[in-house]
Amino acid sequence: MTEPPCPAWLSFTLTNIFRRMAHHPVRLLGPFLKEGDTALDIGCGPGYFTIPMARMVGDRGWVVAVDIQREMLERTRRSAERAGVAGRVRLHLAAEDSLGLDLKADFALVFWMAHEVLRLEHFFGEILAALKPEGSLLLVEPKVHVPKRRYAEIVAAAKSVGFTSHQTDPVRLSRAVLLCPGATSRSRG
Repeated sequence: MTEPPCPAWLSFTLTNIFRRMAHHPVRLLGPFLKEGDTALDIGCGPGYFTIPMARMVGDRGWVVAVDIQREMLERTRRSAERAGVAGRVRLHLAAEDSLGLDLKADFALVFWMAHEVLRLEHFFGEILAALKPEGSLLLVEPKVHVPKRRYAEIVAAAKSVGFTSHQTDPVRLSRAVLLCPGATSRSRG
């Protein structure tokens, strides 16, 4: 069972001061991004992580903001323009059943949205295909909203397509894991 995505009209709840205190983008993502990287923000919503990611990858890098809602992508576009990083952000409208990505990224972020995905194996398979062999995926799910058992199912789905899990720093109010392409998926690439 999955849940519907957060509607665009509620996006203000994703970009408030309390969230900045709990989920400071640079502290959370700084260890994973460097200048020149290509990064994916999957389920970007209004761009809360997209904009700081675009600053972290610098002029030589770029961020693909992926969402299934045009309204969320439009909010991300406006935020990127206001922040002066629009040239580093590419907006990508995904279908509900397919990300439809055609690139190779250094890093992907799936923050508080995997529990909304119906076909998890397909979802993680598409992310794996979009990552470089040395790439990584930070998967974060909310503790209160996603029970431990459901989180374990989500991580198991990622592992079933070829990701290996690695411990990462704790994320407030969340469960988090760093996922990397496994040896067998690297040989397929």
